[in-house]
Amino acid sequence: MSFELLGIGTTTPQHSIAQAEAAVHAEALSCSAVSTDQQRRLLPILYRRAGVKTRHSVVLESSTNGEMARQTFYPPATSDGDFGPTTSHRMEAYETHASALAISAVRQALQDGNVNADEITHLVTVSCSGFSAPGFDILLLKELGFSADVSRTHIGFMGCHGALNGLRVAKSFTDSNPEARVVVCAVELCSLHQQYGWCPNKIVANALFADGAAAVVGKQAIDPAEDSWTLVCSGSTVVPDSEEMMSWRIGNHGFEMTLSPQIPDLINATLRNWLEQWLAQQNLTIEEIGCWAIHPGGPRILNAVAEAAGFDEGLLTPSREILAQFGNMSSPTVLFILKKLQAENAALPCVMLGFGPGLTIEAALVR
Repeated sequence: MSFELLGIGTTTPQHSIAQAEAAVHAEALSCSAVSTDQQRRLLPILYRRAGVKTRHSVVLESSTNGEMARQTFYPPATSDGDFGPTTSHRMEAYETHASALAISAVRQALQDGNVNADEITHLVTVSCSGFSAPGFDILLLKELGFSADVSRTHIGFMGCHGALNGLRVAKSFTDSNPEARVVVCAVELCSLHQQYGWCPNKIVANALFADGAAAVVGKQAIDPAEDSWTLVCSGSTVVPDSEEMMSWRIGNHGFEMTLSPQIPDLINATLRNWLEQWLAQQNLTIEEIGCWAIHPGGPRILNAVAEAAGFDEGLLTPSREILAQFGNMSSPTVLFILKKLQAENAALPCVMLGFGPGLTIEAALVR
């Protein structure tokens, strides 16, 4: 059975910042008093190499608009031991801002799919950048008019491929119930975890991540429209002995992301063999895939996917454009790419790919 994607909604916080300005803000958090001249020169270079032009964030109080964007959430570092706001303070901000983004994304998805709120039977929420209970799932029910009897499932702390996990769960609900109408909503406020100090791996994460939300509404694909996109199957594998390649851990001053520079090489070495085997189960080859929604973990990861899979660089354009326009929003990002591909009437079938701690490869096939 297939999961018909009836509608997709995407949203970002109101204010955005140009990448060059984000580097200036980041320098203030690295404690310039102890930074070396070489580090201060390298910082803007790392930000330029991230492939990001603008990013949205809930901590911004104004946008880039002819003058420097403003924020006061992260005060300048006063010493080498200054690590910024506590995790408790950052989680207060998550609870304040996550719901509004979720509501906007779901409302758009319902409108896009011509689905009424009272039709929804299941709600799957996804987030790895914050915790609160009651969560934004409760406010979705309250603000959008969902039934109090809607079945709720939360997928937490799965990382950048979390939306793919959410789609898998949604499909399982509709596989067993043709009357089910399922919403998947992914919300991430990654900018709440900006790290202070000078650590190259953390600076790379600081330069990539942003805030956003995306939602999908769908049902079992019974007599789908000719132009509909349907989720056929999902795939997942964990690369052996790769646990330390990527991590996302809760610290005293936010969640701390580490990204090994070896990740692109690991993807290059392992992806193609697994991808070929997985697609063969669907009687497909890599060459038969019409478009790719690849989570843009960074330019080097995108390059590694193209090299490993052996396809034309042009198929990476949608992922690169979303990365440039919005940054890496973690789990919602792949749904931004999918919506862009739909709007462009991209050729099907489509493969969605994401990577997360494990090192895990998650995939979904859309026809």
